[in-house]
Amino acid sequence: MEKAKVYFIREITPENVVKIFEELGKELKGKVAIKVHSGERGNQNYLRPEFMKPIVEHLKGTIVECNTAYEGARNTTEKHTELMKEHGFSELFNVDILDSEEDMVLDIPNGKAIKKNYVGKKMANYDSMLVLSHFKGHPMGGYGGALKQLSIGLASSYGKRYIHCHGKENASYEDMFRAEQNKFLEAMADAASSVVNYFKDNMAYINVMCNMSVDCDCCDVAEDPCMQDIGILASLDPVAIDEACIDLVKNSNDPGKDHLLERINSRNGHYTIEVAESLGIGTTDYELIEIK
Repeated sequence: MEKAKVYFIREITPENVVKIFEELGKELKGKVAIKVHSGERGNQNYLRPEFMKPIVEHLKGTIVECNTAYEGARNTTEKHTELMKEHGFSELFNVDILDSEEDMVLDIPNGKAIKKNYVGKKMANYDSMLVLSHFKGHPMGGYGGALKQLSIGLASSYGKRYIHCHGKENASYEDMFRAEQNKFLEAMADAASSVVNYFKDNMAYINVMCNMSVDCDCCDVAEDPCMQDIGILASLDPVAIDEACIDLVKNSNDPGKDHLLERINSRNGHYTIEVAESLGIGTTDYELIEIK
């Protein structure tokens, strides 16, 4: 497999999100879904809708999200829809909660931990997808980037528990915190592979390395960022873009990187990347191309 191209621009602006997307030379055809993280109520670090406005308009896309599997402001369609209004998404964009109706099952015949993935049925209404991720730490997965958005992010509320519990049917909230860590990470990679295989080559990925806390945007009270912002990355390869983000953290001179790397390593976060690569949806062998 040839090296994946990962484009990188240091200055984080809404206009540069469009600029780096155009470097990909990729046309996202038909009805375009733009997967984002809506941010839990109280979270201070999530990407704001105003920041996304130029790229959403450029692609004429629809913002898509899925409900959560835990108590909070996003675990039902009604509450999640209200939060999307509070956070300003609905004012600027068309917003679609993909699992607001029924689930759709994607098969994973070669999955390591799970053989199926439950996603929102309304995902079938889209022809292509941009996965727009805020790169940061995560309390359970170690880090959050493109692969987490593809897996936990696009799973339905039921599907999120299914992934967390690596295939246990009708898992409870408590079951999610008793699951075997590496099996959970394998299940995330499996789920990510099912979405990539569903859309095939009609996908692109952008990771924004700003507000890098050890906590996810799903936390209502997240720790403040521990590192300075690094930049924006874009790729057609979800494995390569996440690998490049972790490498940029490792190679940074910022002393705060130790805190973020401790979170990633203590949860064995890189294992998700390794499994995703073994499933054939990308490569860790990449070329970083800086755009001025």
